[in-house]
Amino acid sequence: MDLVVARPEGLYCPPGDFYIDPWRPVERAVITHAHGDHARWGMRHYLATRDGEGILRARIGSDMPLQTLAYGEALEHQGVRLSLHPAGHVLGSAQIRLEHRGEVWVASGDYKVEPDGTCAPFEPVRCHTFISESTFGLPIYRWPAQSQVFREINDWWRANATVGRPSVLFCYAFGKAQRILHGLDQSIGSVVVHGAVEPLNRVYRDAGVQLPPTLYAGDLARNDPRLKQAIVIAPPAAGGSSWMRRFGNYADAFASGWMLLRGTRRRRGVDRGFVLSDHADWPGLLWAIGATGAERVMVTHGSVATLVRYLREERGLDAQAFETEYGEEDDVTVQEAE
Repeated sequence: MDLVVARPEGLYCPPGDFYIDPWRPVERAVITHAHGDHARWGMRHYLATRDGEGILRARIGSDMPLQTLAYGEALEHQGVRLSLHPAGHVLGSAQIRLEHRGEVWVASGDYKVEPDGTCAPFEPVRCHTFISESTFGLPIYRWPAQSQVFREINDWWRANATVGRPSVLFCYAFGKAQRILHGLDQSIGSVVVHGAVEPLNRVYRDAGVQLPPTLYAGDLARNDPRLKQAIVIAPPAAGGSSWMRRFGNYADAFASGWMLLRGTRRRRGVDRGFVLSDHADWPGLLWAIGATGAERVMVTHGSVATLVRYLREERGLDAQAFETEYGEEDDVTVQEAE
């Protein structure tokens, strides 16, 4: 019997009678992380990491029925031994290790392999079957070192601040925003954040993650002199909205793995694109899969066919596609966050 199968409600563990990141309401859900395509409202019981509790309660509800485990802590449920291990994606993200009658499966959720200082770094977990994402599962996707990207962001911000021009950097409010904040040079100017970002910053700070002092954009007048040297961290939904008028003649940029593609940069219509992803690139995916020692790999959301074919033909693995409803990280609308 497979330890995880695809059902209309989500990925299901038959012997344990629970789901992993279900996309429809179920009795028992084990959650890998709090992005909206993996953690949804309506489950009767949630299990997640202790590190991810604050984010989950902020996004789903403070009174949600949530049980937590520390990384590496195990529990037994209907003969299945279950434990959570760092995925390196965002604060609280986890891989789900399942063991039943000597068979070990790991469902990775989303993951990246370069440590970033804002969440527990990825740890390979040995298993027989590994369920891997493939968001950037094409050989073209190879990330520059994040130290280089942060240097580029700070240089761009500094150049704009020198001429009194606000720098608006679009990125996802949960995970990417805090990673960028962690890498900013605070000496350049003020750090201003959108209303979708600041509540999550508080959760990160409560978890011990070092972030620079931030100003809430809604508290600043349009002519506030601090804006001229400021960097503004905002979700993509803010772009082109009336919310942006307060910054006057601003420069803008977008931070995402998709910025590796020129066409994506053009469609976003921003001045700059910074290549920074919270997902593994092609070499990272291959390294992570190899480090598990798995002989069988189930590939989900992304460039599934390419990665499956490579693992079969070049690695000799039993690789298969897993149909899921996971996708791009969710993003709030400007109206919801103001």
